Amino acid sequence: MPPQPRQFLLDLFETAVKAAHPASFLPPVLPEPPRGRLIVLAAGKAAGSMGETAEAHYLVTMKLPASRVTGVAVARHGYGRPTRRIEMIEAGHPVPDEAGLKAAEKALTLAEGAGPHDLVLVLMSGGASANWIAPAQGISFADKQTVTRALLRSGATIGEINTVRKHLSRIKGGRLAKRAYPSHVVTIAISDVPRDEPSAIGSGPTVPDPTTLADAREIVARYKLTLPDTVVRALNDPANETPKPGDPIFANTAFRIAARPLDALKAVEAGAKAAGYDVVTLGDRVEGEAREVATAHARMALDLAAQGKRAVILSGGELTVTIRGHGRGGPNQEYALALAIALDGASGIGALAADTDGTDGGAGSATDPAGAFADGSTVERARTLGLDAAAYLDDNDSTGFFTRLGDLVMTGPTFTNVNDLRVIVVDRP
Repeated sequence: MPPQPRQFLLDLFETAVKAAHPASFLPPVLPEPPRGRLIVLAAGKAAGSMGETAEAHYLVTMKLPASRVTGVAVARHGYGRPTRRIEMIEAGHPVPDEAGLKAAEKALTLAEGAGPHDLVLVLMSGGASANWIAPAQGISFADKQTVTRALLRSGATIGEINTVRKHLSRIKGGRLAKRAYPSHVVTIAISDVPRDEPSAIGSGPTVPDPTTLADAREIVARYKLTLPDTVVRALNDPANETPKPGDPIFANTAFRIAARPLDALKAVEAGAKAAGYDVVTLGDRVEGEAREVATAHARMALDLAAQGKRAVILSGGELTVTIRGHGRGGPNQEYALALAIALDGASGIGALAADTDGTDGGAGSATDPAGAFADGSTVERARTLGLDAAAYLDDNDSTGFFTRLGDLVMTGPTFTNVNDLRVIVVDRP
């Protein structure tokens, strides 16, 4: 391993974050100033930094009069940034709160008030689905919170969660574009989803939605979710179907992905190669149950170690956790715990699994852990403290486990989000 293996892992993580920060990529892709007003609507974990960067570009670099700039940005609590003309709101994530409700109503009002010479600039990033909350007719805010909690506990993928969310909303699934029509709408997004599917980023408020009410009902049935009667009725109401491809409301819209998970992986790959390692990149679309993926990755690392390789295994994508216990933790921490169990006793292998937004699961606080470190000594160190790693895994209490060991990755808000990063370093003992 490098002389300071944890620092090396953190350096690679910070390389990924820097590559995905709006200050690195946003200014060159921003559209020309409009003849009328610039209306900035930003949502997600990078909304504050995207709004801050865009505002500085137009007000300082482009000299656009401040009177022609307005907007609202909503980010997770702790992820706000200082802005001059764009109102900054911090809201709940992953479970929505009243602040997200307020932010969504402001965004819908601003979009609806856009004129023919105005530009509606929508800045999207992961987390927008929870930050922009506008329940469909007949659904209460409490109902939406109930649905979100049930989906998060079910083991459903983020794509499945958003399919249901879109059909219970007045802003998701293309409905923000419907409000802004016929004004010009340009969306610039940071992708945090597999395959960089526009309709999946923030639940696609400005793009056509390929999913249907029938899809949403099937997901509810598959996971045996018990939902409020109002939600069941809404998912059976044709009025809640989302706008589809070919709808004229999208005629004056444009969409661009400016940063993606693969960009961050490539930056980390270059850093690992520069440090003298072979790199095995598993891609930015890895999905599955966190503990199962970790076991498979451990086998790969052990095989490389047996061959005497010096290598770094990289992967992105979003893993899932089916909650059966009563503990705390997110998919990265659960992955790290399962990896540690599979690596028990192995030497020369260390890993970091963390979310590039700086928080992995948790209670919605900006001080939640980003992920955790793991290596072949993790389980033995736990035993000396009287901790049973397998029992913690069974209880889904990866945060409790790594807290006791001092192995949590604590970065604080990064002001961006290109999904999870998992790095396994294989070195000669």
